[in-house]
Amino acid sequence: MLKLLPIFGALLCGALGVLAFSPFDLWPLALVSLTGLFALTHHCSPASAARRGFVWSLGLYLPGLWWIHNSMTMFGGLPLPVAFVLVALLAAYLSLYTSLALWLSHRLVASPRARLLWVLPVLLIAADWLRGWVLTGFPWLWFGYSQLDGPLAGLAPVFGVQGISWLLTFTAAVLWWLGRERRWRAALFASLLWALGVASQQLQWVSPTQPLRVALIQGNIEQSLKWIPGQLELSLKRYLDLTRPAVNADVVIWPESALPASEQQLAPWLQQVDQLMFERGQSLITGLVSRPDDSEVYNAVLGLGSGQYQPGQSNRYYKQQLVPIGEFVPFGNLLRPLAPFFNLPMSSFSRGEAGQPDLHAAGQNMSVAICYEVAFPGLVRDNMKPDTDFLLTVSNDTWFGRSIGPWQHQQIARMRALELGRPMIRATNNGVTLVTDEKGRISASLPQFEQGVLTTEVIGMSGLTPYARFGNSPLLAILALSLLIALRCRQPEPRLAMAQRQLFK
Repeated sequence: MLKLLPIFGALLCGALGVLAFSPFDLWPLALVSLTGLFALTHHCSPASAARRGFVWSLGLYLPGLWWIHNSMTMFGGLPLPVAFVLVALLAAYLSLYTSLALWLSHRLVASPRARLLWVLPVLLIAADWLRGWVLTGFPWLWFGYSQLDGPLAGLAPVFGVQGISWLLTFTAAVLWWLGRERRWRAALFASLLWALGVASQQLQWVSPTQPLRVALIQGNIEQSLKWIPGQLELSLKRYLDLTRPAVNADVVIWPESALPASEQQLAPWLQQVDQLMFERGQSLITGLVSRPDDSEVYNAVLGLGSGQYQPGQSNRYYKQQLVPIGEFVPFGNLLRPLAPFFNLPMSSFSRGEAGQPDLHAAGQNMSVAICYEVAFPGLVRDNMKPDTDFLLTVSNDTWFGRSIGPWQHQQIARMRALELGRPMIRATNNGVTLVTDEKGRISASLPQFEQGVLTTEVIGMSGLTPYARFGNSPLLAILALSLLIALRCRQPEPRLAMAQRQLFK
C-alpha cells in the first residue's frame, strides 16, 4: 500500500491543477500542482520519474478534458464507457509528453539542482509546445492560462502564455528546492520576475483608435436540431428577428456556422440580407459553410453589408486549423465505418490558406479565428496585421453541453487579447459570448444557454506588444539562458550525489 502512495499523490496533484483554470479560477493551485509534481519525482530514477509524471498528467488531463465526452455521447452515438476510454486514451497520449520530459531530465542531467531549477522547466515547456504541434496539435490546459486574472498576467504581452507557464514551473521548482536546501539566488531571480509581472500590468503597450458598437447575436439553437430538415428556416428567422432591433450597432455578428446550410445554397437569401444591412448602414459578419466547388468545403466567416454581395466575394475568412475528428477524420476510410462518431455532421472540411487578409466591417479591420483556432497562439499572432483593430472569434461550443469546456475556451480567447493588445470579440451560439478590452478583461457578456443580443461599445487598438512584434523570441532567450546556467552547475553536489547512489544502487 505504501508503494501506491506516490501514485495516488501524483493523481491528486494533477487533478488540483484543473481547479486553477476557468470556471474555478483558483490560480494558486497551479503552483501547488506543479510543486507536487517536483516533490514526487525529484529523487527518483528516470523510469520512476517518467511513470509518476505520466500519472500526474493523467490526473490533470482526464478530469480537465472530460468535457469532450459530451460530443461523443450526445452527438456521436457512443456509449459512455466507450467515450471514457477514448478520452482516457487522449489523456494518456498527452501525458506521454510530460513523461518524456521527466525521463530526459533525469537521464541526462546528473546535478539535482541543475535538473530541477534550470533544465526540467525548459523541457516541460518544450513538451507543451510539442503536444501543441504534433499531429496538428492540442494546446489545451497550458498552465499560463490559469494566471489570466493573477499577478503574472502582465507578462503575457511580452512572453506569451508559455512564458507564464515557464515562470510558474520554475517558481514551483524553486519552492521545492527552498524547502530542502535554503539557497536563495534562484528564489531571488523568481521573485524579481514575479515583481516584473505585477508591475508590467500597469504598462500600456498599445493606443486606442476609435470605438465600434457591436451587437453579438446568441441564437442558442440546440445542436441536435440544427441540421435536421425544416430547421433551416427557423434558424434564419431567429437570427434575423434578433438582428432587426439592433439598429444602433455598427456591426452585427452571428456565431460559427450560424446558418445550417452552405453559402451557395443560401446565396439569394444572403443577397437580401446584404442589401438590408447596406440600407441600414450596418455591417454583418456571420459564420457559415462555404462550398466553392464539389471538392472543397470550408468553415467560413463572411462579411456582408456592402450591397454588392456575390458568392465568392473577397471579404471572408476560411478556417486553417481544423479539429481532428470533428472537422476532418485522419485515416477516414478506415475509421468512418467503425462508428457514427466518425461521421459527425460537417467532418470533411478543407483547410484555409495561411496569410488571409483581415475581415473589413464598418471601416474597421478584424483578425478572425474560428473556434478551436484561438487556442493556437502562433496562428492568431500570424493572422493579426499591424493595422488590425480588433480580434474576432466565432464559436459553437454547443457540442460540449453544460461542462467546463466552454469556460476553458473563453479563457484561452481572452489570453490572445492580452498577448496581442487587441480587444477580443467572441460570438457564440450558446455561450460564452463576450467582449474584452485589450488586456483580456471582460467588459460585457451574455449568460450561457439563453438567446439574446449583446450590444456594447468596444474601442479598437493600434500598435504592437512585444509578443506581437517578436513572438516567442524573448521566451526562447530566457530558456536558452536557463540551459546555460544548467551547464555551469551540471555536476552533482557531493552529498546529494552520494544519497542518489545509495538510493539507486
